[in-house]
Amino acid sequence: MDFHAVYRQHAAAVRCHALSLCHDPMVADEITADVFYRAWTQRAEIREETVRAYLFTIARNRFVDMKRAGRWLVPLDETVEDPATAVERRVAASSELERVLELLGSLAEPERAALQLRSQEGLPYEAIGAALGISPGAAKVRVHRARMKLAQALKPEPQEVEHDSGPGRHH
Repeated sequence: MDFHAVYRQHAAAVRCHALSLCHDPMVADEITADVFYRAWTQRAEIREETVRAYLFTIARNRFVDMKRAGRWLVPLDETVEDPATAVERRVAASSELERVLELLGSLAEPERAALQLRSQEGLPYEAIGAALGISPGAAKVRVHRARMKLAQALKPEPQEVEHDSGPGRHH
């Protein structure tokens, strides 16, 4: 039996079969390699009329062995985020960004300009003062006030605590 001819003729079909079993391209490649390694080492025992069935049988047996051993089942990386959680987080971040942009728009123009020059452009207070026609100290105060207003507006509202004053309870 010409091993190279068998490989050329059946390798794609064996890999496709392995992939249909395991649904993982890397595992399918490993199974395919194992199948042809075994076929190579036992080629004298393979009958040409049943070679395809023989190769598929090896692939299935290899898959079963790997599955039983849990070989391709690796623990999930803890840093991989659940897609549903990722969507929820992006939606929350998007609504938070909209809220921040809305709050920025509500700031008085002198404070908004000073804050943007500092946070977006990274300018020192001297340059901000020069750009806005104010002293560096005044620029620092405007940036600070803008940040405080944003922080206050973004601070979560305290939850109201309901007191149970049901029947029979007196205060």
